[in-house]
Amino acid sequence: MEKKSKTSKGRKFWRIFGKTVLILFAVSILLPIMYRWVNPPVTSFQLVQAVTKGNGIHKKWVPIEKISPYMYRAAIASEDNYFLGHRGFDVIALNTVIEERKSGRRHRGGSTISQQTAKNVFCWPKSSWVRKGVETYFTFLIETFWSKERIMEVYLNVIEMGPGIYGAEQAAQTYFHCHASQLSAHQAALITACYPSPQKRNPAKPTSYLLGRAANIEAKMAKYGTPKFTKEYIAHVRERYLQSVQKMEKSKARGKSKGKNKGKKLDLKSFKQKTKKQR
Repeated sequence: MEKKSKTSKGRKFWRIFGKTVLILFAVSILLPIMYRWVNPPVTSFQLVQAVTKGNGIHKKWVPIEKISPYMYRAAIASEDNYFLGHRGFDVIALNTVIEERKSGRRHRGGSTISQQTAKNVFCWPKSSWVRKGVETYFTFLIETFWSKERIMEVYLNVIEMGPGIYGAEQAAQTYFHCHASQLSAHQAALITACYPSPQKRNPAKPTSYLLGRAANIEAKMAKYGTPKFTKEYIAHVRERYLQSVQKMEKSKARGKSKGKNKGKKLDLKSFKQKTKKQR
């Protein structure tokens, strides 16, 4: 009787566990689909920050039409040059990070705007391999169900831009006493220059370091111009991005080939030296 009781309890546990996993999986898909049209009222990232940092949650959602184009130009120039070209993951940026780590140089982050949006909406602040896996999963989903314009709109409304300050509208009102639609190129660059440490930096009281970063962002904004969210423009940028990826892969292949040839030359040299000694 005891064995049957234990077996039935075990089966009941696995049934409940299986149903829970299925429900969570369904919710994880339905939520991004819903957020394609519905604005997230609050995010898990904001809630965790409010509890751990105690800064509260100060935000005001505005549609992308009411956000200065300088804000998303600054975001692309500073955070993700190939935002309109990749499908959530920038292999060129990742390759740069890998190369910088190999050489021992200070490396930049390889996260795209899509990944940062997924992290801010669906994940939590503390970095870990588990969070990275969840972030990757949701990045794939939002790139599948959302447009690039929607990803940028959500990004500019949920990202932290100061202690407890979320979104371009709240940042514009707090730092420059204007609406997000009225932000100048310099103001947008200053706000963006505060990443990835918005709690430690104030765009209204910029240090020389912050002014330098903002100037660099403004220069890139002028270089890249104003991106468009039309299908034709995105298709064109995506084609250019794929061409850049192909060039990168060819360059890596040439580098490996040179390395092999160099090794062969060294082997031949050492062989000649050994032969001379034997003589």
